[in-house]
Amino acid sequence: MELTWHGHSTWHVTVGETELLIDPFFDNPKTDLEPADIDTPDYVLLTHGHADHIADAGEFSDATLVATPELVSYCEEEFGFEDAVGGMGMNLGGTVECGDAFVTMVRADHTNGIMTENDASGGMPAGFVISDTKPTQVSDEESTAFYNAGDTSLMTEMREVVGPYLEPDVAAVPIGDHFTMGPWQAAVAVDWLDVDYALPQHYDTFPPIEQDPEEFEREVKATGSDADVVIAAADEPFEI
Repeated sequence: MELTWHGHSTWHVTVGETELLIDPFFDNPKTDLEPADIDTPDYVLLTHGHADHIADAGEFSDATLVATPELVSYCEEEFGFEDAVGGMGMNLGGTVECGDAFVTMVRADHTNGIMTENDASGGMPAGFVISDTKPTQVSDEESTAFYNAGDTSLMTEMREVVGPYLEPDVAAVPIGDHFTMGPWQAAVAVDWLDVDYALPQHYDTFPPIEQDPEEFEREVKATGSDADVVIAAADEPFEI
């Protein structure tokens, strides 16, 4: 599995021969790329409908969309998407096969207005666990799984469900505070998830979420977690 962070909460994930793009938003100070610089992936995954997560989704409308039915309907009407998993999207708790990847939609504690229209609901916000094998009750040490928490607060589902049952090896967690978890809550999440690697996201994009990611690294160490914090450089792929 190969991961590339494009700033904010935008990730490009490669599993085998399958390309997935999460929350495309390139108007952020971390990336040097424009949407036109990115080849259309096989799948576009959207955690929720806020503008800083779907603003550039329409640039990849030839991809298959993975999102809640409410958000799929909006993206079909506004961005021209014609294909979604299951024909209408998916919902919390579901796992869908996306080429060589399996995508499980999990809860995120956040709001979900569409774009900047806070009276327009995008359904429930979500996170995703992307794995190269289908999740089962049997632990698979050979499997690799990446958890993108989306925009969320700290929630016990990370400790009770995502960590022990979906067994992510790597977690990308928001650290920006103000709208999501800040460094100390994100560090608790990492400890609960029991991952090998922790990746900060959703920070430094605009003034309310300016953060020093090294503070997050210190907080993770303070929990006693063995996770290695990787402060990703934007647009540079790395393998897990």
